[in-house]
Amino acid sequence: MKMKLSLKAIALAFVLCAATVVSAFAQQTGEQPQQEKKQGGGFMGKIFGQDSKTKKNEQQKGTPTKTPSAPQGTERLEPDDTNPLPSDVPTELQVGRRQQLSEEEAAVVPYYNNFLSTYRLGPEDIISVTVFGQERYSKTGIVVPPTALVSYPLIPEGIFVGGKTTEQVAAELTKRLDEYIIDPKITVTLEKAVSATYSVIGDVAQPGVRTMSRRYSITDALAMAGGVLNTGDKSKVFILRQQPDGNVRPILVNVKEIERGRAKEMAFLVPGDQVVVPGNRFKKIKQVMDLMSVVSFAKIFTGGW
Repeated sequence: MKMKLSLKAIALAFVLCAATVVSAFAQQTGEQPQQEKKQGGGFMGKIFGQDSKTKKNEQQKGTPTKTPSAPQGTERLEPDDTNPLPSDVPTELQVGRRQQLSEEEAAVVPYYNNFLSTYRLGPEDIISVTVFGQERYSKTGIVVPPTALVSYPLIPEGIFVGGKTTEQVAAELTKRLDEYIIDPKITVTLEKAVSATYSVIGDVAQPGVRTMSRRYSITDALAMAGGVLNTGDKSKVFILRQQPDGNVRPILVNVKEIERGRAKEMAFLVPGDQVVVPGNRFKKIKQVMDLMSVVSFAKIFTGGW
């Protein structure tokens, strides 16, 4: 009987000791299950970052999941986006590059577009007419005849293009074809300019008449003529230009100042201009010397005076 009581006492003491140890251990690690639950499911959550059940529940609820972003150098551009410069390029260099491009465009575009937009069509010029959505009425390689009367479908009498710009011809075609085509979209393009000419005379290497296929400056015209000779006066070059009233007005141009970069603006030619390069003092001295040599040669046959 005494032995049974001692065994019960020992068992009770062992149970009390085990309960004490379990409670102490639970106090130290009481927050660990909650942290593992928040992180995504214990051991598997530590490996994959999220429990498969939790991920499945989030997808069913419509919670957006993060997708891996593309590398920085391989981002896809939308149609309206522009390709930016690298991030390591200094801001000052980026601003300077944009300013340089804008300055180049501002200088180059008017150099050609001003000539094409104000060009007056004439004989031997080649144009093309494009009607949007109507290929049968579009024509390319139209050579303007000497009468400047161009034949065109749906216009039996033709259309007169002499002395008109491409925009004016397009406007007239749009008006004439509006009876046959609903809201016609017509574009007239100058393919080759032949009728516009200019001439260079005076003390240049190759004087003559040339075609203005684009907008020429005074220096371009002189370069096309082989340049000014040593006997030419670059400071007194002038352009003879016909005015609307029919009179011819000279325009003085100091080419020497242009070459030195001191001119305020560049002089440009218009169709029909005539560039004249006069002689300088050296030319007069040369003429006197040539005259004296002729006189000396004549004395040989006359026996002296």
